[in-house]
Amino acid sequence: MPVPIREAFVSACAEPPLTPAVTRNILKHLPAKAKSLVAASLSASADDAGPKPFTCSIINAKSGRCSEDCAFCAQSRHHDTDAPVYPLLPADAIFERASFLAEKNITRMGIVTSGVGPSRADFDKLCEVAAKIRGNLPIQLCASLGVLDEDKARSLKQAGFASYHHNLETARSFYPRICASHSYDVRYETVCRAKAAGLRVCSGGLFGLGESWEQRAEFSETLQELNVDSIPVNFLMPIAGTPLQNRKPLRPMEGLAILALLRLMHPGRDIVLCGGRGATLGEWDRLALFGMANGIMLGDYLTARGNPFDRDLRVLRDMEETHA
Repeated sequence: MPVPIREAFVSACAEPPLTPAVTRNILKHLPAKAKSLVAASLSASADDAGPKPFTCSIINAKSGRCSEDCAFCAQSRHHDTDAPVYPLLPADAIFERASFLAEKNITRMGIVTSGVGPSRADFDKLCEVAAKIRGNLPIQLCASLGVLDEDKARSLKQAGFASYHHNLETARSFYPRICASHSYDVRYETVCRAKAAGLRVCSGGLFGLGESWEQRAEFSETLQELNVDSIPVNFLMPIAGTPLQNRKPLRPMEGLAILALLRLMHPGRDIVLCGGRGATLGEWDRLALFGMANGIMLGDYLTARGNPFDRDLRVLRDMEETHA
């Protein structure tokens, strides 16, 4: 008598990370058996403390008019959107945001700027404010400043940034469908330079662009190859004025299955619930935090509203009590 798919998944996934052969076998049953994959991930992590839980939040320090043509992005100058446009925020505004997050006991703050990369003057200002924050506040800093060269990577490390965020976004095979203005290799090499400088690397992507399950696994394998430290998981929130404005958000079970696959392929890495989790997961984000994601981004995203801070902090308190 054949073993039921759910039991087969649980057995095959009992000792992550998944082997390529197991991954390929699982893909044959998706999306039909997405629930079984989620069950396997929960089972595999049930007796394992896993990576330490943490929180993060971002500040959109420079917004809009990006020269690149990423199909999903509200900040691209190629698209007609309502995204805000402003130059680099004053240092006081960035420090004030860091103070607010530190008071909320947020673990990390990401400083994000639009565009390929900041000007030299803006870069130096960001390094100065980072040094001030690290010298006065109990919060870790992550930079998300676009393409990075070796000198800038070292300067960020010296200024007090602990992490560098740069998403690959999707699989190499799917990437030409979402961006033509710069290559996949440019993103890949930026991740490599950040790691070489001793920065903790936060690199993940965006799901729901139209990619296949095979491409999701391909993307995850690339992250394994790069040995990234943290994987931010975003779900597409279709934005009016972008080429993807008519795509529908993923359903909750598909979002959970994506998280399950990533957790089983990256058992020791941070997996972070980020943009679009409200639209795709809704209240199911609680389940994701049980055995798939160990990090959560709080507050607003770059150009879209996130969940209220108090709601997410309440969810986290509930989770802590459940695990106690």
